[in-house]
Amino acid sequence: MQRKILIRYSEIALKGKNRHFFEQALSRNLKQAVKNTGTQIVRLHGRFLAVAPEGKTAAVMEKLQKVFGAVSLSEVFPASRDMAGIKETAAAVVASLPRNLNTFKVETKRADKSFPLTSPEVNNAIGAFLLGQFPHLKVDVHQPLFTLFIEIGPEEILLYHDSIAGPGGLPVGASGKGLLLLSGGIDSPVAGWLAMKRGLSIEALHFHSFPFTSLRSREKAADLCRMLARYGHAVPFNLLSLTEVQKEIRARCPEELAIILLRRMMMRAAEALSRKRGLQALITGESLGQVASQTLESLNVISAATRMLILRPLIGMDKVEIVNRARAIDTYEISIRPYEDCCTLFVPRHPATRPTLERVEKAEEALEIERLLENILDTLETEIITS
Repeated sequence: MQRKILIRYSEIALKGKNRHFFEQALSRNLKQAVKNTGTQIVRLHGRFLAVAPEGKTAAVMEKLQKVFGAVSLSEVFPASRDMAGIKETAAAVVASLPRNLNTFKVETKRADKSFPLTSPEVNNAIGAFLLGQFPHLKVDVHQPLFTLFIEIGPEEILLYHDSIAGPGGLPVGASGKGLLLLSGGIDSPVAGWLAMKRGLSIEALHFHSFPFTSLRSREKAADLCRMLARYGHAVPFNLLSLTEVQKEIRARCPEELAIILLRRMMMRAAEALSRKRGLQALITGESLGQVASQTLESLNVISAATRMLILRPLIGMDKVEIVNRARAIDTYEISIRPYEDCCTLFVPRHPATRPTLERVEKAEEALEIERLLENILDTLETEIITS
């Protein structure tokens, strides 16, 4: 029995005159996800159909489940365009199910109004046929153990009994490009995932303090990047060194402002790289009130260092919510590897929680900002990471 995968989307269908643009982006991303598998992506009215080689349906389904824009997926079984063909396929579908699934109902959607039977007529005919073929079955229209869905479309007639949730959202690339500040902790990969869910194509930027941080810290960030690449596309992974900046801040500036000053330098460097690459926003894993540098006052002072839009997808989430999402997208176990990042190295004993821009800018007078920024950008390394 031939098997295909039906891919549904919802939010894209609301885009009006821009719908075609979003559908093209989703089509492109679906094809990218199943590249080298021999799978064909076919556009139907309001859906897509993946035709995988025999024996590869499960593997292809796993890849398609990670494509943003897809709200749900079903393994479907095509039938010929007559009642005899629908009955034959329905019997094959039911025969493949465990016998303990013994109550059912039939639900038909007839998009092709030229089909001679109405939806209720198809339901009744197929239900009666299955009861005759499978004596262990009973009809339960309220709480069936399985539902046999029949979709009669202008292109194909498809039968299925189950749906798997996709990630939803918008196709990656449909909303522009952004730069994710990827620390290696729990929060920033989740922020990147959420930005991708809203259609952003991302590059990642990881700041390191080698030799104060180990190469394993960089490898951890690269592995997180690799996990994010499964949900969209190859991700440019950029590395910049903050070693000299941290030394100067430590030597010349008030200790309690060290993290704020460092993050302002990170924002300047991220903005410079973004403008060079044509990226339109910075993405961070900051959550309001989570640590000293994420109070409203601190975030305002940090944001003032750049003129770029800063997206903070986690701003209203608590740590439990963030951890749960990290587990769901398989980044959590990587994030908790015990390697320090650049921001944890020189954490002051009593960091400022209510800094003012005036005081921070006064402290920055002790630093040669332009020279330090140029030195940071001179350390740039870039690697293209795929899933």
